[in-house]
Amino acid sequence: MENVGGIDETALSLTPGVTVLKGENATNRTSLLRSIMAALGSDRNALKADADEGFVELSIDGETYTRRFERTKRGIRRTGDPYLDDPTVAEHFAFLLETNPARRAVASGEDLRPVIMEPIDTTAIQAEITRKTARRSQLDEQLAELDRLRNRRPELTEQVTQLEADIEEKRDTLAGVRDEIAGTEADLSETKETKAALESAFEEVQSLRSELSSVTDRLAAERESRSAAREEQAEIEAELESVPESVRAEREELESRRSSLRAQKSTLETEVSELQNLIQFNEDRLDEEGTLGEFQVESGTVTDRLVEDGTVTCWTCGSQVERAQITETIERLRELRAEKLDQVTDLEDEIDTLSSEIAELESRADRRQNLKRELDSLTSEIETRTRSIEDLETRRDELEAEIEATEAEIEELEFAQNHEELLDLHQRANRLELEIEQLHGKRDDIETELAEIETELERQEELEAERETIAEELTELRTRVERIETEAVEEFNERMDEILELMDYSNIARIWIERREPESGDTAEFDLHVVRSDQQGRAFEDAVGHLSESEREVTGLVFALAGYLVHDVGETVPFMLLDSVEALDSDRIARLVSYFETHAPYLVIALLPEDARAVDNQYPRITEI
Repeated sequence: MENVGGIDETALSLTPGVTVLKGENATNRTSLLRSIMAALGSDRNALKADADEGFVELSIDGETYTRRFERTKRGIRRTGDPYLDDPTVAEHFAFLLETNPARRAVASGEDLRPVIMEPIDTTAIQAEITRKTARRSQLDEQLAELDRLRNRRPELTEQVTQLEADIEEKRDTLAGVRDEIAGTEADLSETKETKAALESAFEEVQSLRSELSSVTDRLAAERESRSAAREEQAEIEAELESVPESVRAEREELESRRSSLRAQKSTLETEVSELQNLIQFNEDRLDEEGTLGEFQVESGTVTDRLVEDGTVTCWTCGSQVERAQITETIERLRELRAEKLDQVTDLEDEIDTLSSEIAELESRADRRQNLKRELDSLTSEIETRTRSIEDLETRRDELEAEIEATEAEIEELEFAQNHEELLDLHQRANRLELEIEQLHGKRDDIETELAEIETELERQEELEAERETIAEELTELRTRVERIETEAVEEFNERMDEILELMDYSNIARIWIERREPESGDTAEFDLHVVRSDQQGRAFEDAVGHLSESEREVTGLVFALAGYLVHDVGETVPFMLLDSVEALDSDRIARLVSYFETHAPYLVIALLPEDARAVDNQYPRITEI
């Protein structure tokens, strides 16, 4: 590593297990820890004050990871290929420096739940729940439709049976009519020419009636389709009236507002980054130096707004100021950074709202275009069907005229030959043949529907299996947050019991977290409880604010360890880093180290010489950086 924190240049090797960074304050121990954090992916590090660029390189498991830092007018630019793509989980539960969020949350009495749940994307979980719920509803509808089809199947089967019986009955009747025709024809003394003419005329009438039936059915179907198209046309026209013709001006206005908010957000994020660099620099110098100098800042920076004369005493000239004064300034910088982060969050919410409104406008515009296309298509369809209806009506009239003419011709032939009875028989036979044909058509349609039902029912097992899977996934998604919260509480309570026994705090019986379901809202609440015991051994609950600094530090570290275990941080982050544990006495620090070392592949802890003496001598020590 080079030019990071207070380090000019150094290289070192760490072995698995515990490594102790032994030294007084201002010996670059924190800078080394922050350098490891930087190589792992954290941005919570500072470039050396007198350097324009620096780097950190980490080699582990045969792979090398590098971070480079460059000072620019807008702040520190970070590049390279760190160990982690997203260091959020590690910064919360593995990088346990003084400013660690888990430690600070306990120390300042903040709500603990947001800290433990920070790595969980609850928005994505809710979106997945919504998507799977919609799919489950679709499956329920499909399964309900299958039930309806299954219930309809017996009715259709019965209809097929009845139609086949009707067909058979009609066939028997037709056979009888044909027998009568044959008998009647045998009794007639007509010429072969007249008989042939009659048979031809009867066949023509049968053919014409069959075509007329087909044309009549098609005409009814076309009229029904045109009527349905006109109804849909009216619905679309009504919907079009409710959709604005143009949303362009409104969308441009919203996009302009969104661009303006994004510019504000970018400016605030730059200021936050500058503040973070300034805070980290001062924290490192405060940790590792002990003497302060004066440095100048350009007019207009954040620091100018904190000090009336535009300058502050810095670390380079040697002037002495109270450490508390510098600590107070750093805290004010933290508060300012927090305010700006809140402003960034508010802007992000506004930007998201505007984006949703823009998407809604675009959706409405797309909907209007789709409606217009559908309307054009329906108009064209109506025109086509109207022409088809006119053609079919013309053909129907032609067929009716042809049938009338042919029947008149038959009547003339029959009258000439006195075949009136035979004419009636042939007409009856024609009607029976047409009825049989229609019954066949109905039966075929129902059998086709039955076959389609069988095909659909074959999907039931697959749909039920998918629905069961989705139901299980929904249960898992809905309980995931609750499960993580419960596991975090259980881990903390279990580890805290072990640590308290190990640390031998005589007047603390128990420190534990209670997870409470919310009375209102969507999130649970974490309540931290402290139970003490008096000299007579009687237990009583005490306020969290009454914990000593040592007790608070231990509680914060155990809370971070609970998050480390619940989120399986050890599977992705090989290092756990600790410093600022001076509030504990040496013996308790040694016990804490022995407890924590079982959970992390590499545990690196910064200790003062007197504290390091209490730690097991078998641990490697680094005394010069």
